[in-house]
Amino acid sequence: MNQDTMNRGFSAIMKELGLKETPKRRAVLEVLAEQHGFLSPEEVWRAARVRFKTIGLPTVYRNLEELAAGGVISTIIHPSRQLYYYFCTTGSGHHHHFICTSCRRVEDIPECTVAAMEQDIITRTGGRITSHIVQFNGLCRHCLTDPNKRITT
Repeated sequence: MNQDTMNRGFSAIMKELGLKETPKRRAVLEVLAEQHGFLSPEEVWRAARVRFKTIGLPTVYRNLEELAAGGVISTIIHPSRQLYYYFCTTGSGHHHHFICTSCRRVEDIPECTVAAMEQDIITRTGGRITSHIVQFNGLCRHCLTDPNKRITT
């Protein structure tokens, strides 16, 4: 995504969510969009501080939560249970992710094949499913063939 496309896209995203387009919020989005993998809130904060020395960690957390709630960024749940964030270029359509726990690569899985599982759960519980989250963790093809890589938890 080139800078011009990002600028137009970010403005539209924030307008659609009803969020004010602040320089710090834009910096959080830009930091995530520049990555090919996921980042922790602290990593986003450190990168954003290059642009804004006064940006605070609470500001970064608040913006990450707002952007994730709006579906602009994806929340990644690491096997260690720490939350990370990823700017998904696929868009807001329903899909899942394959997460490389070694190099942090995130690959989009556009298909959602859990309909049969959802029906089974509805039958067993008598409940109603309103949403689901599926995330696959492992090693990407690049890390799998590198003898120096290993699964990190």
